[in-house]
Amino acid sequence: MKSILLLSTAVLFSIGTFGQDSKKDTVSNLKEVEINNKYKYKREKSTTVSKMPLNNIENPQVYNTVTSELMKEQVVTNLNDALKNATGITRVWESTGRGGDGAEFYTMRGFAVQPTMINGLPGINNGSVDPANVDNIEVIKGPSGTLYGSSLISYGGLINIVTKKPYSKFGGEIAYNSGTYGMDRLTADLNIPLNGDVSVRVNTAYQKENSFQDAGFGKSFFFAPSLSYKVSDKLSFFINTEFTDRTSANAPMMFLGGDAPVPAQSMDRFDQNYKKSYTSNELTISNPSFNLQAQMSYKLSDQWTSQTVLSRSNSKTDGYYSYLWDFANKDEFTRYVSKRNGQTLGTDIQQNFIGDFKIGNLRNRLVAGVDYYVSNIQNGSSGWVDNGTVSLTNQTDTGDVTQAGVDNLLVGSFEGNSTAETKVLSAYFSDVLNITDKLSVMGSLRVDNFKGSVSYWSTDEVKSQTSFSPKFGAVYQIIENKVSVFTNYMNGFINQAPAQVSDADGSNTRMQNYDPEHANQYEFGVKTNLYKDIISATISYYNIDVTNKLMTDPSNPNNSIQGGEIESKGFEASFTANPAKGFNIIAGYSNNQNKVIKDTAGSGHIGLRSDSAGPETLINLWANYAIPTGKLKGFGIGFGGNYVSENKTLNSTINGTFSLPEYTVLNSALSYNNDKFNISLKVNNLLNERYYTGWSTVSPQKLRSLIAGLTYKF
Repeated sequence: MKSILLLSTAVLFSIGTFGQDSKKDTVSNLKEVEINNKYKYKREKSTTVSKMPLNNIENPQVYNTVTSELMKEQVVTNLNDALKNATGITRVWESTGRGGDGAEFYTMRGFAVQPTMINGLPGINNGSVDPANVDNIEVIKGPSGTLYGSSLISYGGLINIVTKKPYSKFGGEIAYNSGTYGMDRLTADLNIPLNGDVSVRVNTAYQKENSFQDAGFGKSFFFAPSLSYKVSDKLSFFINTEFTDRTSANAPMMFLGGDAPVPAQSMDRFDQNYKKSYTSNELTISNPSFNLQAQMSYKLSDQWTSQTVLSRSNSKTDGYYSYLWDFANKDEFTRYVSKRNGQTLGTDIQQNFIGDFKIGNLRNRLVAGVDYYVSNIQNGSSGWVDNGTVSLTNQTDTGDVTQAGVDNLLVGSFEGNSTAETKVLSAYFSDVLNITDKLSVMGSLRVDNFKGSVSYWSTDEVKSQTSFSPKFGAVYQIIENKVSVFTNYMNGFINQAPAQVSDADGSNTRMQNYDPEHANQYEFGVKTNLYKDIISATISYYNIDVTNKLMTDPSNPNNSIQGGEIESKGFEASFTANPAKGFNIIAGYSNNQNKVIKDTAGSGHIGLRSDSAGPETLINLWANYAIPTGKLKGFGIGFGGNYVSENKTLNSTINGTFSLPEYTVLNSALSYNNDKFNISLKVNNLLNERYYTGWSTVSPQKLRSLIAGLTYKF
């Protein structure tokens, strides 16, 4: 509770300064965009959230933006640290590197989500995302099936990475960061205009870092060339490519078995083994990936634009993956290991028509499009073998974590080759109708036809399944462009895999098809841009109801029926502010109440929070002051942190609850910045807090670390 009060007091103190007089900043040319210094923590408009240009204050959907300016200020070197600035999202799983779903898992509005979208298009990655090519990150809230389908997003929302774009002037920067645990990172950003119509931009990064534990490391190379070509006033092209080559040795996640009662004081055992990785640097996994996006825009008229986009992704997995599984007492864990080999291929083609026109006196902003997405997951891995037992109490490990030892265990365990393919054809439209200058309504619908495997783990395919996904919203600007109230109704869906079922006595074996699962959200709130845009805020209440979930047939344990239900509701408040020249603040608060409403009697979950929902309460705060004038001009100091409430990583009325403790992690930074150089010093986890994350798992997190950085700009 003290942690909540600490951060809450800091937020309120910061908000109390919002009304101060502030001289209007001059516009600074940041080369790729012209942006006023006081807007460095936000982007007023997005073209991807609603697939059309909309200002945030007139958009009935809630989203948060993490800008590249903020990431540079915080010396961010990974996606997780960047997303700590977004309201209501926190990581529950590190990247495992395994095929199909090896990227990081986060939780948002009570549901797990992965970073799978780049510029509003699929961008598959089985490893970790490098932030070198990120202009901003859009954390889009709520079930968004209407515009983004179901294959790659979550009921809680989606994480969309907006990449850097070429611009018309020569420029760039080279940066080097060095830090604790052997961290070295070298990045370069180079923009070259070839002529007045063609520009090329290259972002690249090399990084290596050891684990804070007794073994483990990560090493990656990232290369992202992009090109813009303005053929004429009507026709333009944009191409973005990203190559990543990453190798890592990851600590196995510790899974808590749910089939035995939770013993008291179990957390002490994990604290005693906080720095033990239960792996070795010989057991590596590689995740090379490639993403290509090509966009053609053609201006059909003053009112209409045609947008044709192609996305192609290829993410591979090659190496050792292991996990620890507890069967009984939250003390002894069996290690299972496999050598994973496979790749995920994704192709997406979209044709959008974007209009801004009037019918009578009513302004319409419309997007209508067709989307065809194909994914292919190929697997040629070994089987899983038992590799010893870890005892937390005795601090012993009977396994062999050498490469030679594991290879010997895996002899003869090859699973065989398999492929899981998905094909999705969709059509959608979304129209924003201005009834008056202040009142607008949104109406949207998607028709989605799904064929193939529902997931990497599915054993049977869906022959053909059609879903409808509506979305409605309304915005009334009480003070035009300053204060708006909004409401939305949004829908998401998940296709269900067929399953083999039988009668209670085991007879009459058959395949059973299921209807899609659906999530419906209603939300209302307020958005503001007050005091000459000194403070921007979004405050909302939402309620998400998930229905048609599969559950065990209470009269037949060999059958599954639909009828399960989960409710996830909550409150969110996000703020960005520039109360004085050089002083910038970003802050957020969220509280989520998640509950299983309907399930099979005796399942042990009815009335409880879902294991995947994560912590109930999250608070984020970052404030930075850069001296704007005088002899100390350019010197800056930043401070902030994150509060995360307890996380019921295992939750059952049958075997009890295993909770990861609440924690507060504080960070600070010092910097000096001028036209040519930037020098920075960042301390993460300032108080050296020991804390854990998890989703049916227990994962210790990094201790205090220091990063020093030097950037040369040209």
